[in-house]
Amino acid sequence: MKRVLVTGATGFVGRTLCGALADAGYHVRAALRSPGPVPRGVKETAITGAIDSSTDWSDALAGTDAVIHAAARAHVLNDSPNNRELYMEVNARGTARLARAARACGIGRFVFLSSIKVNGESTTDEPFRATDAPHPQDAYGASKLRAEQELQDIEGLDTVIVRPPLVYGPGVKANFLRLLQWADRERPLPIAAVRNRRSLVSSWNLCDLLVNTVDNPAAPGRVWLVSDGDDLSTPDLACRMAAALSRRSRLFAVPVPALRAIGALTGRSAEVMRLCGSLVVDCTPTRAELAWQPPVSVDEALSRTAQWYRSSSNAVGVV
Repeated sequence: MKRVLVTGATGFVGRTLCGALADAGYHVRAALRSPGPVPRGVKETAITGAIDSSTDWSDALAGTDAVIHAAARAHVLNDSPNNRELYMEVNARGTARLARAARACGIGRFVFLSSIKVNGESTTDEPFRATDAPHPQDAYGASKLRAEQELQDIEGLDTVIVRPPLVYGPGVKANFLRLLQWADRERPLPIAAVRNRRSLVSSWNLCDLLVNTVDNPAAPGRVWLVSDGDDLSTPDLACRMAAALSRRSRLFAVPVPALRAIGALTGRSAEVMRLCGSLVVDCTPTRAELAWQPPVSVDEALSRTAQWYRSSSNAVGVV
């Protein structure tokens, strides 16, 4: 049985990933900052401490066949520019440290969870493609790009890079959680005039692809984009969320320029941009060349996310 080391095992994506790997027949070892509860599917753990340019990976990598590196300093909306170096230390130099250690241990496959933010923040007429010139707009995206460049410079390591757009599922936060709460309250939302398209990926579909790349001979040496395959407008997403929660959707129209102006006045321009702007990814090569299809539909994934939401402390109910 092939042993796979998962970093970020207790995180948003890692919790689903460990179970998916175990279901696929892999022996899962979780790299943890400190001792604690582990997700379903984890057979053993290794305590590594913080991930940075000096992390000792020797115990975690011993006897390991492959690595899926899902740990990162996560993107924080409107984060301080002073934290730019922290992103580079954890996401770029920390990744390079792990990858070089894996290569020194003779590990062949290294799967890196990057981000569509390497491509940029929004699309217009054309979707993002894996072959596009990188254009990160913030410290997080820049650190993920630097990590990719470091990985591509390591000879003898079968590196796989996966760039997801917004990921949702149990544990989701930020704007997606806020939309869930608004839908749960049946709150009137001024977004009916928004005509955008956004690619999303559920944690189930993302993890299914990550599992695919562990042994797929076509995966190494490439960047792969991933999505649910059903690009939604923000109004459509809000309506589907409401349906998943058995709530009424209540949308009304405010012109998009007015929404942007309100965002600027309230210091929420970035949030409004994500609600009104488009970000579409082209996953055609991923599906064709990896022989992969997302196993969970958008509506099923939203239903599962709604079930998690209902059972969590985030649920608010109708007010």
